[in-house]
Amino acid sequence: MPAVSLRGKVMDLLILREEYDLARRYTQSLYEDLSAADVQWRPTAKSSGIAWHLGHQAAINHFLLRNLVNAEPSLNPQFDALFDAANPEKQRDDLPPLAQIIAYREAVAQRTHAHLEALLRGAHPGTEQMLHAIEPILVSLINHEYQHDCWVREMRTTLGHAKPDTVLSTRVQQVGAYWVLRLV
Repeated sequence: MPAVSLRGKVMDLLILREEYDLARRYTQSLYEDLSAADVQWRPTAKSSGIAWHLGHQAAINHFLLRNLVNAEPSLNPQFDALFDAANPEKQRDDLPPLAQIIAYREAVAQRTHAHLEALLRGAHPGTEQMLHAIEPILVSLINHEYQHDCWVREMRTTLGHAKPDTVLSTRVQQVGAYWVLRLV
């Protein structure tokens, strides 16, 4: 079997970093025109508001990277518990203010970029192995960011808001109702 080029893995990582940022910007477009009350609103106790989805995306991102890449401490243990999908929907009330959730998303994204930069500089222990391991993690994070688009659009419609423009990336396609990164 031919060896995989380290240069090729670095190029893949650069593309995935760009896709990660595009997916996050798209998610931002889903809520930035809404009021804080709309973002926090839940139609029933068995559903989650947009704000919960925003925190959940960040929590999963941080879980994956801190546990699989660098074993760093939690950025916010309370948010880790609150935004864990293993908790039933009825426990998703009383979310922190939207500004705190967005700050958490930004902190997670900054850590994600720091991990990627360390890998690109070769400054991460086991860089060569991690360049292979990080790729499916990033694809999962990108697809998870887009996965919530479907639910957030449903909430927007229920709240009487138009659907946002299409995604920003040319590397995604729709599978069913969901956007996913095309790996070609």
